[in-house]
Amino acid sequence: MLITNKKIAIVGGGPGGLTLATLLQKSGADVKVYERDLNKDVRPPGGALDLHYDSGLAALEKAGLLDAFKANYRPGADKIRIVDSQANIHFDEYELQTSQDFGNENFRPEIDRGPLKDILMASLPPDMVVYDSHVTALEPVGQSWKLEFQNGQSATADIIIGADGAHSKIRPLITPIKPFWVGLTMLEGVVHHPEKSTPKILELLKGGKIFAFGNAKSLIVSSKGDGGMGFGTGCKTDEFWVRDSGIDFNDNAQVFNWFKQEFSEWDSIWYELFDNDDTQFIPRPVYCMPLDQTWEPRPNITILGDAAHWMPPYSGEGVNMAMLDALELSTCLTNDEFPDIQSAIAAYETQMRKRASEIAQEALDSTEALHAPDSLSFMLQMFDPESAD
Repeated sequence: MLITNKKIAIVGGGPGGLTLATLLQKSGADVKVYERDLNKDVRPPGGALDLHYDSGLAALEKAGLLDAFKANYRPGADKIRIVDSQANIHFDEYELQTSQDFGNENFRPEIDRGPLKDILMASLPPDMVVYDSHVTALEPVGQSWKLEFQNGQSATADIIIGADGAHSKIRPLITPIKPFWVGLTMLEGVVHHPEKSTPKILELLKGGKIFAFGNAKSLIVSSKGDGGMGFGTGCKTDEFWVRDSGIDFNDNAQVFNWFKQEFSEWDSIWYELFDNDDTQFIPRPVYCMPLDQTWEPRPNITILGDAAHWMPPYSGEGVNMAMLDALELSTCLTNDEFPDIQSAIAAYETQMRKRASEIAQEALDSTEALHAPDSLSFMLQMFDPESAD
């Protein structure tokens, strides 16, 4: 096997990196995952993810973890209500008899990021994930690499795989290509106790998802397995709006005032999400990697997930793309038909970029359509063509 007697370092312990570690260690590879968090509990567990038949679920099945997923996913959390800015329901998936069959390619079961990572972690030896390993420098040493960490420690590896997200430390070692501005900023929020602070929205949510549209703006709300809810607004802004707006996003009163002005046409029911101290906000400018990006394959370093193909989140493909990257990369690295590791990496990167380019175009199209004046009609046409007539 190409990676026999090779030390593999995966930088980043998100679902993509953990999926790759799981698949590679099943083949007997010598793998370490270096994660910058101090421990597995230091970061909030994250929001809901829907896994897809031919990507996220396919990777879990290959890893032998599909039964564990079935025991931990949240039935019904994928059900959608599409509403207008006044909270009038135009499409209600709760009224439909939909199949929850894992053999159905249209079934997209939901699981929170935390439980998904727990499933992947449980498949790995306890010492395979090394926490408090924030990479500050990476330099070649002969045919290998030396990793320097913020805590003063260091490590060596024969192969480096960057699974460290949109602001990857590994990507610049492979390509100088930068993402481009999409023209949109999301404002993400988390409500920890919605039964007290957002009861009307909680009733409308009904344990699933809300997609709200109006005046070329969006608001998406999702239930969380811990009883909380996550949400995100989307509206067109200047690229540096977060910096130039003058808003302190840790001051909920300032954020609420912004929402009342920016979403002035929207019903006051949505105020529940903003007019309380229970909500935490994070602004996220939306970028995308160029669809025609390419680079020369390196002999012992590559990237996956957002590090490779950061794109808008409005196609719901982010975690699925990362997990499929992991599946395809592990397949290439354990395929003895390739003469060397560089050839295996080249094959992976070629198919990964082609696939990512197609999905990124879909994400860009969805981003534009969901923030256009007729966004509600567009969404209804996707889910229920008859209701859009």
